[in-house]
Amino acid sequence: MNLISSRREFLRATALTGAGLALSSPLLGTKPKTVLVFTKSSGWEHDVVKRIGGKPSIVDDAVNDLGNRLGFNVGVTKDGRIFDSKEFHSYAGVVFFTTGDLTTLGTDGKPPMTAKGKQTLLDAVRGGMGFVGVHAASDTFHTEPDPPDRSNRYIAHGENEDPYLRMVGAEFITHGRAEDPRLQTANVIINDPKFPGLERVTSPVSFMEEWYSMKDFVPDMHVILTLDTHTMNGACYQRAPYPVTWARMHGKGRVFYTAMGDRPENWKNEFFLNLLGGGIRWSIGEASAQLDENLKEAAPGYAEIPPKQAPEK
Repeated sequence: MNLISSRREFLRATALTGAGLALSSPLLGTKPKTVLVFTKSSGWEHDVVKRIGGKPSIVDDAVNDLGNRLGFNVGVTKDGRIFDSKEFHSYAGVVFFTTGDLTTLGTDGKPPMTAKGKQTLLDAVRGGMGFVGVHAASDTFHTEPDPPDRSNRYIAHGENEDPYLRMVGAEFITHGRAEDPRLQTANVIINDPKFPGLERVTSPVSFMEEWYSMKDFVPDMHVILTLDTHTMNGACYQRAPYPVTWARMHGKGRVFYTAMGDRPENWKNEFFLNLLGGGIRWSIGEASAQLDENLKEAAPGYAEIPPKQAPEK
């Protein structure tokens, strides 16, 4: 089957089409489910979601390849109007690699979501649609106000956090800087080796990434991976190990998030791709997992907030 694009003109203008990319159904005679990859950047636009010369982005191609391999269809767009369309409700799940307040035009100039569209997304997930957040999905819809000095991000808001972030499970604060390496290799501890995609992976996993320091972890999450901060450089990592990949139920919806995915080369890394593929399949009900609430056991110091960093100029 082809990559899915909307019949409507606005989505045709922004969605990718990929003729000849055949998919196989997971079971003979069943229709594969479809996931929507949404990559609007109202804040910083990451290299992996940029479309150069109109070509699919790294994320677009990688998730489509996962769909080919694992048996689900893929639609992609940067157009926020999709959430106000009838087509949106045809998707079994959504994959977000986004930044900023998506109800604003922002950096990439693509049409924003409406406030109603944001609520439609939240209601759809609570009603049973799968949600997969990748990397900057936690750098999206920051709890307001969100001043340039990011001071509000260093405060634990708990239940008063933006409802989108409560759904995702945590909020991005900051990451390392040039003087305290933004990119560094760290050990990732596998807390659930039985989660789909992690079969036969030995803990810990050494991984190079732009590591997010996060806070306001929702207490009902099932932690899959934690970041071992003990050997890391930078003030924002001077804290106890904390979750970087998890799953949780949001009403009837299955939510999966991983903080990994900044580096273009990691979209060819089998550990990351297998984990993401497992998270997508689980989110749309094509794989099962045991979701015990293990936040306090997996990351006892999860509530620590690192020292405040001055914003980069």
